[in-house]
Amino acid sequence: MQHTPRPLRLLVLTHSFWPEHSPPQRRWSSLTRYLVPSGWDVSFLAPAPRFRGAVEQGGGLTIWGRERGPLGETIHRVPYLSTGHGRVCKLADQLFTAAASTVRGLFTGPSDVILVTAPSLPLLATGWLLARLRGVPFVVEMRDAWPNLAEDANLVRSGGKSVINGVVEFVQNHADLVVTVTEGFARTLRERGVRSVVTIRNGVVLGNTPRLLPPPQGRERLEVLYLGNHGESQNLERLVEAAALVGDRMRLTMVGQGSRKASLQELAARLDAPVRFLPPEYGSAVFERYAEADSVVVSLRDDWKSFDATIPSKTYEVLSVGRHITAIVRGEAARVFADAGEGDVVSGRAADVARLWEGLIEDPARLRPRSSGRAWVAEHAEYSDLATRYDAHLRDLVAAKGAGRGLSASAPAEAPRPAPAAGRRGGAAGRDAAMGDHRAA
Repeated sequence: MQHTPRPLRLLVLTHSFWPEHSPPQRRWSSLTRYLVPSGWDVSFLAPAPRFRGAVEQGGGLTIWGRERGPLGETIHRVPYLSTGHGRVCKLADQLFTAAASTVRGLFTGPSDVILVTAPSLPLLATGWLLARLRGVPFVVEMRDAWPNLAEDANLVRSGGKSVINGVVEFVQNHADLVVTVTEGFARTLRERGVRSVVTIRNGVVLGNTPRLLPPPQGRERLEVLYLGNHGESQNLERLVEAAALVGDRMRLTMVGQGSRKASLQELAARLDAPVRFLPPEYGSAVFERYAEADSVVVSLRDDWKSFDATIPSKTYEVLSVGRHITAIVRGEAARVFADAGEGDVVSGRAADVARLWEGLIEDPARLRPRSSGRAWVAEHAEYSDLATRYDAHLRDLVAAKGAGRGLSASAPAEAPRPAPAAGRRGGAAGRDAAMGDHRAA
């Protein structure tokens, strides 16, 4: 009788996961739906959901408990400390959950690979420690350009910076594999001497990402949408200022939450800007919001050098849905839009953004997107292909480090088939599990 290899066991440490809606949740739910049928037993170590809506969707979740996720994944829960948006609150919460994850991680059962997805920097140390205790390959996934981003953002004073840089670089240098989501940051790490680096970008599940009908013609005003995090990284003040310059010939809709939302609302009121603020939306509501828009904004601040090698992960979804894109980005993100042949890349000056929007009002034909964006995503950022690449790299690690223990890392006999489409299960959490990211990673 032929022996059937057991599934390989992957433990992913993350600061947020289902039923919350967050960058790591969307990325890893999308990857998991392909990794599970390809022969992986995927489990997650994550804090309990922080927000009321997520708790209701998740059902009877218990801190320190274990539950089954919607794609067959196992989720091990730890407590969290704070839901605040401020830097101090976030750092304290990350330190607390990292410490809790270290304890909980000792009791999650055996693993063949341990992977930690950052930017939760304290969690990097937890993942490294657990992998070393178990003697299994350790993978670091850097969704942001740390520690470069910490320096740009002045997250801590100079003495603390050296400590953070030292810890992050130590973990990166001692990981068996470092995964980045951009080529630019992968190049930076290689120049720094990190020995094993691959790029597996963020993406979308195109089968669950519709191409929308064109927006209505002959509107009285231009409808511009920003959907995502309202934080320091996006520098959204310039959007409000640009909207104020254009005036009542347009309306800017800002959907989401973040540390700067209150100040943005105050700025809009002070400038009498045509801006509408809405709470975060998920699932099918996101596509409904895209359908209402003439142009969708993708924005990163242009005064942090680390963002030269950063691509907002919602870039790929916006390229797929068929809307004009106001791209306030530079570096690698700007090159993605140029390669895809979609959108207008503009500087971060409010006057330049306003000039672009006024040009769209005067010449509405510019709002018609091409089909090249979706075709580019199909070639470069479809999660089925990204998961296949991830699967191959993880199996190589197991084969290299675990062959002596009799583990089988051979590829499955046939190409992996995805789990049932998350968008068909009903409920916002199920739909969102198969969607791309709506915020910067």
